[in-house]
Amino acid sequence: MALFGSIWDDIRHAFRIGTMVTRLVIVNFGIFVLVKIVYLILLLIYGPDFASAQMWVGLEWLCIPASGKALLFQPWSPITHMFLHESFWHVVNNMFGLYIFGVIVGDLIGDRRVLPVYLLGGLAGGAFFMISSLFMPEIGSYALGASGAVMALAGTALIIGPDYRVRLFLFGEVRVKYIVLVLLLFDLIGIANKYNSGGHIAHLGGFALGCLFVFRLRDGHDWAEPVNNLLDRITGWISPWRRRSPLKKRKVQKAYSGSFSATRGGLAPKEEASFQEKLDAILDKIKEKGYENLTPEEKEFLYKASKK
Repeated sequence: MALFGSIWDDIRHAFRIGTMVTRLVIVNFGIFVLVKIVYLILLLIYGPDFASAQMWVGLEWLCIPASGKALLFQPWSPITHMFLHESFWHVVNNMFGLYIFGVIVGDLIGDRRVLPVYLLGGLAGGAFFMISSLFMPEIGSYALGASGAVMALAGTALIIGPDYRVRLFLFGEVRVKYIVLVLLLFDLIGIANKYNSGGHIAHLGGFALGCLFVFRLRDGHDWAEPVNNLLDRITGWISPWRRRSPLKKRKVQKAYSGSFSATRGGLAPKEEASFQEKLDAILDKIKEKGYENLTPEEKEFLYKASKK
């Protein structure tokens, strides 16, 4: 028991001090393990046939349905479906992608934008799945998984850091643009071959949302802000006893030359210009040489800038 207690303490500590990517990975794996534990209990009590049938009936209420009429009776499913996974490799593959692309998004445009992109991407993927069911009835009745949300992060990472290098096992350093293009190619092949077409269409919906998120951000419209405000209100309703400091409004400056302006509260004009010049120089260096080639000082500066 002491071992499990120690593991639980480590997980809670990682969740408390970790980035949003860490928290999302923990939540997704936690829900996956919880679902499997419930299935194991049903299996031991009732046997395999009954356990499988009952588990699927229960999960249907958390998956997003293809039918809009069914959605009326489970309005929470557009959110819950993006935290459910069918198999171990399903969740591992999605969490691997979440880690790769989520870290890039957090590093380059701020950790507070990771969860909004994830949620908006999952919603867009679910919407694409439901719309496609009107024209492709064979795609299935329900969908689940974080793939649409992960592809939204992939689309965001592609636009803000196409030459960002990622070290992959057996392949070495690979630029993000090639990873994302391969994933998109697999999705198009899957749709053409009618293999899990609904899932692949959901991927494209999430990807499109991620790209659009960046384009709107460059125009000065931060879609993350209303999402974070809503989440803060929900947190306040759930935990009214917790004292929370009011969030500062963050005005997003219009980006130029493919870069993003960071918020600099309280800086003098000269300091502000110097800050922006250094940030732009670091972002340009990432595009040319990759994040791994930044100096420790540049990485620290970029980390602090993403938190502003």
